[in-house]
This record gives sequence, C-alpha cells and structure tokens, in this order.
Amino acid sequence: MKTEWDYTKLADAYLKRPDYAQNAIDKMIEVAGIVKGDDVCDVGAGAAHLTLKLAEKGFNVCAVEPNDAMRANGVKRTELFPNVKWFEGVGEHTGMPESKFAMVTFGSSFNVCNRQEALVETKRILLRGGWFACMWNHRDLSDPLQHEIEEILSKEIPNYSYGTRREDQTEEINKSGLFEKVISIEGNVEHKVLASDFIEGWRSHGTVARQAQEKFDSINNQIRDLIISKKEDFVIVPYTTRIWMAKVKD
Repeated sequence: MKTEWDYTKLADAYLKRPDYAQNAIDKMIEVAGIVKGDDVCDVGAGAAHLTLKLAEKGFNVCAVEPNDAMRANGVKRTELFPNVKWFEGVGEHTGMPESKFAMVTFGSSFNVCNRQEALVETKRILLRGGWFACMWNHRDLSDPLQHEIEEILSKEIPNYSYGTRREDQTEEINKSGLFEKVISIEGNVEHKVLASDFIEGWRSHGTVARQAQEKFDSINNQIRDLIISKKEDFVIVPYTTRIWMAKVKD
C-alpha cells in the first residue's frame, strides 16, 4: 500500500530515532483509563517506537503501517511480543474492524494523513468511550547544537517548514466534531546517543528530505561534519514529547 510520502529509503535510519518520553506515555494511558488486555491500534506504526511502549504495558496492539520496509523493521523489533500483530493500512483506511479499540494512536504519523479523514476512520474503529491520541517528539531548538543544525537547514532550505507536525492539533481535532475536549500532555526527555547514530538518524528525517530534494545528502553531510567537529562520542539531545488526545463523542 502506497502513500504520498514514500519512507522506504528512510526505513533503516528510523531505527535510530528517539523514543517518546515515558512520563508522557504513562500520563496518556492514565488519562484514557486503558488497562492491560485492552485493544489498541497504533496507526503509522513505522519502526515500532510507540508500538513497543504500548506492548510493554500489556495492551493487545494492532500495528498498522503502509510501508513494507518500515513494517518489516517494526515486525522484527516486536517479534518477542505475542500481543502485537502487524497490518498494512493507512490512517484514512486502516482496514480494522469497527468499534474494536479502546484507543487509537498516531505516533509521528498524524501529519502525513489527511487528518480529517483519519479522524473519521478513528471514530469508526473506536469503542464507545474510546480515545484518540497523536504525538511527536520535538527537538529543543534553543539547545546550542540544535540551533546550529537549524542554521544549516535555513541556509539550504530558505523556506523550510516543519509543517503540521509542530502545530497545536487542538483546532484540527475540534474541527471534526467527533471528539470531546482535547487534552494536551508534555514530557521532557534527554536522549544520549552515539554520535554516529545521531548522524544516521537525520537520514530518516522525512520532512527535511521532502523539502531539500537534491540537497538532502549535502545537508546530512554538513550535519555529519558539525557533529564530528565536536569530537564527542555521544550527543545529548533534549526533546519534548507532545501529545494531543480526546475521547470520542457518543
């Protein structure tokens, strides 16, 4: 199943992406009131960063991912979890049965959907009283190293935009008319990663790749040179996990 944005060439690099802040995930689960054994659908599950956290809580997870290469990595990473099953599908057409899930999640994937169509599909597959949640990891752009990286991006892509992934999702969710009051959750986390893994992780940045076009390799080379110039084995990257969640209306 194909989507407008093909992540095949980025799939392996996605394995180097950071996890979501555990305290934010825990708060989301607490607010939703879901418990071990509940059915959860993780849409745009990719390389299983969110899927793994849901599986570890004992939920029965249906992971939906359109890209074959991404899904293959996700399957491999979750092979020890019998409570995870993988499916091909997209946010607008998950292929899941209606009225099945206590929660439907979008981990860094809601921005690559037609969001209104994805919300309609989410309502269709949610149980009565079920919850929608979308989330992203946002780098702290005030961090000195991240600021230097932003300077590279702005130089090479003058009109660079993070698009909807850095927007407040409240208005979009409310526009659907399908959900109750939107709740936002944040959690901060610092990721200590090998410098080589941090460099590789940038090769998974679809938002940059789409806007950079033929400059993508050059941008990654400049980021690589910047990191190497620091002469550090590890990179400390501050992130904020931002979650927007809402209960489906009856």
